[in-house]
Amino acid sequence: MRRIAPFLFLAALMSGVASPATADGSEALAITEAAATLPPNRFVWTPAADGVGRVSVLISIPDQRAYVFRGQQLVAASSVSTGSDDRPTPTGTFTILQKKAQHRSNLYDDAPMPFMQRLTWDGVALHAGRNPGFPASHGCIRLPTAFARKLFDATQLGATVEVTDEAYVAGALLPGGETLGANDYASR
Repeated sequence: MRRIAPFLFLAALMSGVASPATADGSEALAITEAAATLPPNRFVWTPAADGVGRVSVLISIPDQRAYVFRGQQLVAASSVSTGSDDRPTPTGTFTILQKKAQHRSNLYDDAPMPFMQRLTWDGVALHAGRNPGFPASHGCIRLPTAFARKLFDATQLGATVEVTDEAYVAGALLPGGETLGANDYASR
C-alpha cells in the first residue's frame, strides 16, 4: 500500500511558500528512483538544491533515506543511518535548533559530530557519521560527510525536519485515484 502521510506533512509545510516550483514531477520522480538504489554513504544533489527558497527535510526511517526539498521541489536525497532498535530515532516534526560545523557529543564519549544540526535538546541531531545502510546510531540521523556539509550550508535555524516511520513514495495515489506529484504539496 502506498503511504501518503509524508505528503500530507509536506502539504501543510509548503502551503505558505511564496514562489512555485520550477521543476516538473518527472525530475522529483527521477531523484526518488535514484534514492531507492543508493548504497550506503551515497547521495544525489541537484543544482536546484543550491538555489533559493526555504529548505525542509524528510527522513524516512524504513527507507533509511533523507529527502531534501527547496520550496516545493525535491532537490536531493541521501542514504542515512537512524537509531538502532534499542535507541530509536524519535518520529515527528522538528526544527533545527542549533548548527555547529565541528561538534562533539557530550553524551557518547566526546564522539565527533561534524556538521551537526540539533533537532532536540536531549541529543538528537542530523550529522555526518558512519552510514552502514541500516539503523545503527544512538538516535541521531547520520549522513554521508559530503551530504552533511551541503545540507549544513543549505539549511537555516528553524528549518523543518520531519522524521517518519513511513516510506516516501513520489506519485502516491490519493483517495479517488488522484496522483500526488512531488510539486503538488502547496495545493493540498
